[in-house]
Amino acid sequence: MSLRLSTVVLPVRRWHEGGRDQWTRAEELGFHAAYTYDHLSWRTFRDGPWFGAVPTLTAAAAATRRMRLGTLVTSPNFRHPVTLAKELISLDDVSGGRITLGIGAGGNGFDATALGQEAWTPRERADRFAEFVPLLDRLLTEGAVTHEGTHYSAHEARNVPGCVQRPRLPFAVAATGPRGMRLAARHGQAWVTTGDPKLFETGTPEQSLAALREQLGKLGKACAEAGRDAGEPDKILLTGFTPEANGLLESVDAFVDFAGRHAELGFDEIVVHAPVPDSVFAADEAVFERIATEGIAQLER
Repeated sequence: MSLRLSTVVLPVRRWHEGGRDQWTRAEELGFHAAYTYDHLSWRTFRDGPWFGAVPTLTAAAAATRRMRLGTLVTSPNFRHPVTLAKELISLDDVSGGRITLGIGAGGNGFDATALGQEAWTPRERADRFAEFVPLLDRLLTEGAVTHEGTHYSAHEARNVPGCVQRPRLPFAVAATGPRGMRLAARHGQAWVTTGDPKLFETGTPEQSLAALREQLGKLGKACAEAGRDAGEPDKILLTGFTPEANGLLESVDAFVDFAGRHAELGFDEIVVHAPVPDSVFAADEAVFERIATEGIAQLER
């Protein structure tokens, strides 16, 4: 069974007060990748420390050597493709080609109104996402781009020398609906899901697996329509939002059971949150480290 294990390091610690240590420790523990959220603030962390994703990843790139780095996820809520492309090319250069861009349509949380605008409807978010992703793709692969769109424009936007990774850094597209799935099939080197949010509080593990199986089927259909092999995009599960979320990091056995069932479903990468004390992501640090060093090894026996 081939399965990668990655982690999310939330940007809640000052770099010189434990922040840097979390990223270097993640590499020492052997995680395939370490991601961070790209938000201006997030839910229960809104009134506490929260640092920017791109500067944090830049610092992490300088502090690590092997581990992949990225966002889970960036969205159009407060990003523009032209400026984001320039930052990503720079970040890919600093990291030596280790960046993955997790990207989604965004939600109606704090990011949605932080710039003073009204929150977009789900349809408006989908419309913007459908324009954002292809334009960003062009900006990361072409030396100069001019585009006049409904929501985004670019005028002779230059991005020389481009990404270290060719033709560009990989996209991991977060999607559950048909339009998002089509974007994942056409532009994504990977697809990301958190499961079915309607099942988080009252659903069962079996219902969650069924929902994920249905999502995987939709991705396969979108790939077929795009003329692409359904097995080509990697399938990434960001944990913490399924019915088993609270018990996932309680023991190595609990993780192995969870990861094994989802690997059998077709997932290539499981992402767990690094513990954050006194939060929804609180967990035993020692158990977390044992999961990193022993969990995947057990699945491969």
